[in-house]
Amino acid sequence: MRGSIREMLEALEDETLHPRAARSSRSRGRERPEEPDVERPVFQRDRDRLIHCKAFRRLAGKTQVFLAPRGDHYRTRLTHTLEVAQVARSIARALRLNEMLVEAIVMGHDLGHTPFGHAGERVLNEVVPGGFHHVVQSVRVVEVLENDGRGLNLTAEVRDGILRHSKGRGNVLLRGSGEKALTLEAEIVRIADIVAYVNHDLDDALRAGLFGADDVPAGIRRVLGDSRSAWFRTLVHDVIHGSDLDGGGHIEMTPDVHAALLALRDFLYARVYENPVVHDEFVKAQRILRDLWVWCLEDPARLAARYGVVRRDGEPVERAVTDWLSGMTDRFALATWQELFFPRPWGLV
Repeated sequence: MRGSIREMLEALEDETLHPRAARSSRSRGRERPEEPDVERPVFQRDRDRLIHCKAFRRLAGKTQVFLAPRGDHYRTRLTHTLEVAQVARSIARALRLNEMLVEAIVMGHDLGHTPFGHAGERVLNEVVPGGFHHVVQSVRVVEVLENDGRGLNLTAEVRDGILRHSKGRGNVLLRGSGEKALTLEAEIVRIADIVAYVNHDLDDALRAGLFGADDVPAGIRRVLGDSRSAWFRTLVHDVIHGSDLDGGGHIEMTPDVHAALLALRDFLYARVYENPVVHDEFVKAQRILRDLWVWCLEDPARLAARYGVVRRDGEPVERAVTDWLSGMTDRFALATWQELFFPRPWGLV
């Protein structure tokens, strides 16, 4: 065999991928140049770094929607990430785009999420100077915090895809030049994220008994189908066949299916994310982060001595506290709060 395994895989990309697909051999590179790997193209190397980093493992202990669920089958941030990867790779393969880049972006897209899901994010956004967004924090995790403060030194394409994935209640499709991503693969991840979460959050809500399947508006079911498997097929099929890559377009959806997807997202906001039963528990969880934030800033020296949290050179202590709190799992945040604020019975050390 002539050349390295990496070169063989890069040649295979050139032979099989769509002309507009991102090529590993033509990456914009890393902030710190590195010698090429003998066996792995750059996006595969990024994927591997992300899977093996500490922040990725902590996703297993972070809320997706339901806080500390008693059932074994509710989603976490980690299972959400795996489901996004499945959707994104299915779309990328059908469109002949770079599956490994798509998977690398997915593995890093939620690393900056707080404990207690979006309720935790709202708290930090209120208290952190300048606000907080998990997308920006995810990029900080891979650029600065991981690998003992050296970061993972990922390629520009993966970092850009992580930064572009979040939508909130905003636009799903990247059509305007102001939101243009570096790659079509980043656009796939942005859509795959919402396709995955509307389906699995609905499934978890049905499992929790918040509503019945027949409560989903008939207009949505008429377009997407009458089962989760049908919804997945409809949404993935629509993205694949609605995207005109040969014509120079973006990753797209047809108007009817896109509208049904947004309507389903609105339904979930009303019936799940802002449901009073779910919301009341999140209010309790938010108090934990608020209390921890205040305690940390009251005495930075105490924080450093007790938990080893210190500010980086040139950064304020608020930045160090933000990094520490946002990186917590639900369980660690609760245990830390109990240690600091929950009175112990007399005589126990």
